[in-house]
Amino acid sequence: MLFWTSLSTQLPVIPLYVQSLGGDTQAVGVVMGAFAIGLLLCRSLLGRLSDQRGRRLVLQIGLVVGLVMPLYYAQVAEVPLLLLGRAVHGISVAAFATGYGALVADLAPLERRASIIGYMSMVNPMGLAVGSTLGGWMEQVLGFSNVFRGAAVLAMLGLLLTLRLPVSRPEWGSRPAGSPSFFEVLWQQRVRTLALVLFMIGMIFGNLSAFLPLAVKNSRLDFNPGLFYLMAAIAGVVMRLATAKLGDRFGRGLFVSAGLCFYVASMVVLFYARTVPEFLIAGSLEGMGAGIALPAIMALIADRSCRNERGQMFGLSWMGFDLGLAVAAPTMGGLIRWIGLAHGFLLMAGLGLAGLILFCTQSNADWRRSLQFAAGRGKDIYALEGTATLGG
Repeated sequence: MLFWTSLSTQLPVIPLYVQSLGGDTQAVGVVMGAFAIGLLLCRSLLGRLSDQRGRRLVLQIGLVVGLVMPLYYAQVAEVPLLLLGRAVHGISVAAFATGYGALVADLAPLERRASIIGYMSMVNPMGLAVGSTLGGWMEQVLGFSNVFRGAAVLAMLGLLLTLRLPVSRPEWGSRPAGSPSFFEVLWQQRVRTLALVLFMIGMIFGNLSAFLPLAVKNSRLDFNPGLFYLMAAIAGVVMRLATAKLGDRFGRGLFVSAGLCFYVASMVVLFYARTVPEFLIAGSLEGMGAGIALPAIMALIADRSCRNERGQMFGLSWMGFDLGLAVAAPTMGGLIRWIGLAHGFLLMAGLGLAGLILFCTQSNADWRRSLQFAAGRGKDIYALEGTATLGG
């Protein structure tokens, strides 16, 4: 939770910081999107490292980067230097999220996997709730530099806590000779569809992260953008609590589908939002989408991977999300000049709908089985059901 709180304190602040340095909407998009460069370049590598050297090391790499980069932001006053820092900062999420997800999946028994992943993933929205609200308040009262210093302190506390984790060494051995290559694994249908769905979710989140603070500012409302993320986080926690056990009972597909529907609804509400309650409703819907869909996707990845490849599988699948983050802000930054901020959110609603259609037709062996699985009426044929090794 300390890691996500540290990261989230900067979420409503950096777009405004870019503007304060003279950047326009496209510059905001490029800087926010640069975060995904580190994610894309390192996610798979760090996933493999977590399989080979243990999860604790990868968690610590993420926290060290999360500690150093906010201190760097506090010292720079030029957009190109900020862009460089954001690219490096992406490594923190590539490491921490991959190591944490794999560790939770390792510890969760198969029959309770969805519920445990749902509960343990609550640290993300809880950190978002605290961090985004705190960051927005600190920026208004204490200024940008103190927001970044506070984020560094939170990451340092998280790093100190990892020292209490055991230094685990993988017991499942190395990957056997002849294992599929990076692109061969990525193109397997058990991975490909999830990666594409995560790409579309990443596009939505990337557009939201970059341009929501600007949309609020342009609305001239007396409204802290961090409150949007607070509502999203509260809704995410509530939905995780409400649905965690249901994923093991009704299957993962139904909850991925429902989550995508909430994402679409959130973007439609943002398109029409002109008042504070409308922004808060949109935030709640976005949080509900994340609270339902993301734990279900994490459980699906765990179901479809064996223990000696789980870190890499998490890394590969979440590269779709990373690519969406990378593409969304710079692409939309240019488009928004022509279509406006509101229509950018409407475009993201269409993308979420495309993700839902993709999942309903491509998540299983054929479109009939995919539709049944997405509706909670069919099994996941790619689930390994407790297989412990690649060849098992």
